[in-house]
Amino acid sequence: MITTREIAYGADGLTMIAHLARPQGDGPWPTVLIGHDGIGLDDYQRGRADDLATHGYLAMAMDYHGGKSFFGDPEGMLARVLPLIADTDRMQTIGRAALDVLLAVPGADSTRLCTLGYGAGGSIVLQLATTGVPFRAVALVHPGLPPARAEDWTDVTGTFLLCTGSEDPLCTPQQLFAFGSALQAAGVDWRMNVYGGAKHAFWAHPTNRDGSSAEGTTHTQATVPGVGYHPAHTPRAWRAVLDLLHETVGTSSIGV
Repeated sequence: MITTREIAYGADGLTMIAHLARPQGDGPWPTVLIGHDGIGLDDYQRGRADDLATHGYLAMAMDYHGGKSFFGDPEGMLARVLPLIADTDRMQTIGRAALDVLLAVPGADSTRLCTLGYGAGGSIVLQLATTGVPFRAVALVHPGLPPARAEDWTDVTGTFLLCTGSEDPLCTPQQLFAFGSALQAAGVDWRMNVYGGAKHAFWAHPTNRDGSSAEGTTHTQATVPGVGYHPAHTPRAWRAVLDLLHETVGTSSIGV
């Protein structure tokens, strides 16, 4: 049994609505901050927080769109996201506001702190990591990657996991290898999973306009180019995230 609730907080001039999931008991629990994909905080990322709570983690999926979803509105999403990911200070401020809310939750263990980011949410948690937040693990799924500069990561002590699809035009294997080389030069412990045939946001199951599940792997709503669902790689990437968290901050079981 887990407990979930929404938490409202201010950041970036907006009222953010995060999703918190906590295990039974009083803690302290290893604690995970989740950054959602560019379309907004949706049921998938809420479900990742819930699943982490069932495995013994206190998890919060942050919000950085003020409760708004851009599902089916790629132009609106890009108008919001592109200026954001171009502004390092703004990303760090948004990430810090969410982290402060999470660490204020009773039972949060700041000594066993991890983060997980999807797409633009990966950009935000990456920038937060450069500010000295002592993340024990940083997991990124089809992330937006910053310039590959080793000097930005020399003070980072956590273990990095980078997951992307081989057919993702927004996070290519070449970009991942360049970023991995920067982490290597900085002495960071890192690993990389490239999933053959997977596109961007390969975890996002297609839905119809009414929100019901659609058949196949092709999205029925408008998306940015290169997005596609991959039913085999979606659980594989999630198992890789669970393995990383179990290794670095540890809970008793990681069944998927």
